[in-house]
Amino acid sequence: MHAPGTVSETEFLRDTALRLLLVEDDDGDAFLFEDLLEDADLNVDVSRARTVAGAEDLLPADVSCVVLDLGLPDADGLAALHRLRAAAPGVPMLVLTGLSDTARGLEAVAAGAQDYLVKGRVDGELLARSIRYAVERQRAEAVQGELRSAHLHAEENARLERGLLPRPIVSDPRVSVATGYRPGRARTLLGGDFYDVVETADGTLHALIGDVCGHDPDAAALGVCLRIAWRTLVLGGRAADDVLQTLDEVLVHERLSDDVFATACMVSVAPDRGSAMLRVAGHPLPVLMARGTVAELPGPSGRPLLGIGARAAGWAGVAVPLPASWELLLYTDGLIEGRVGGGGERLGSARLVDLVRERAGARGATAESGPALIERLIATARRLNGEDLADDVAVLLVTMDGDG
Repeated sequence: MHAPGTVSETEFLRDTALRLLLVEDDDGDAFLFEDLLEDADLNVDVSRARTVAGAEDLLPADVSCVVLDLGLPDADGLAALHRLRAAAPGVPMLVLTGLSDTARGLEAVAAGAQDYLVKGRVDGELLARSIRYAVERQRAEAVQGELRSAHLHAEENARLERGLLPRPIVSDPRVSVATGYRPGRARTLLGGDFYDVVETADGTLHALIGDVCGHDPDAAALGVCLRIAWRTLVLGGRAADDVLQTLDEVLVHERLSDDVFATACMVSVAPDRGSAMLRVAGHPLPVLMARGTVAELPGPSGRPLLGIGARAAGWAGVAVPLPASWELLLYTDGLIEGRVGGGGERLGSARLVDLVRERAGARGATAESGPALIERLIATARRLNGEDLADDVAVLLVTMDGDG
């Protein structure tokens, strides 16, 4: 069933001239074939070749369908079919057989022909239907093949990208980690934003979030590179004061052009969970929720970006006291760069704090859990923007339950 005013594929094939190549060496059989086509309800232009070699010279050249006699001077049986399919693998083929050769017709279908027709037992209607069927089936198989290929490619990309997203390494039962990720590129799972959480052997809890400029696959690859380098440095025991400086060096060596930069925010929580050290490289400041209050953490001065030649300045840390129980929200700027109210004003960090505060004000039995809060914040930013957020968005929520 097709909508009123539209044309079905069968109607399109009937109304559109098909280019048919008849490969037949017998003049009488060729005359009968063309006579049957005149009686058929099919708009078709017929070209003829007497040999397989002659047919090969005419293929593919916009041929819609080949009708092939299996007994030709230069090729007999399936050899003719194999040669023409090699010359034009995307062109549907019908084969003609004699009354005593139906078994060979079945073999031809098994070898890739769309159908076979027995000479002397074909009328115009059957011929037209067979040609339409062959063309439609070939098109359907081509579409299905493309869909299968696209599906397999998407699955491979999805497995790759899921494998590249981090799995937090946290052994402290009082600490939970929730994440949210929305790439800016369509039909992909990974953008230039990156995050990670690692607890080292001494009990220090390190959290990282960052953003490589750009939204293309190169940005995504560089983001993964920086995240893996960060995890390696932390697990390898590199001093926290040196980690961002080393990441800066990695970025400079791995980027494809000198104008590529990145932002990053690193939080190192002491083993007793009562304090943290905050290090920021041009990144939005985390939001701390604790004791019914919500506030942006105080940031260090300067905060140069990664990749702009500021290695000599370093990235100084700022000590942050923490209560017994707390939640720390780290995010990339894609969450706050959406528009508000249909104008040019952006959501911004201050409004984000207000959104988090509204949620924190209703804490209790119905308080949102970490994943629910992240989804609510992303959905609210999208709604205020009036459409999908253009930039990559990564959100990381680390929760410390002092009563656990």
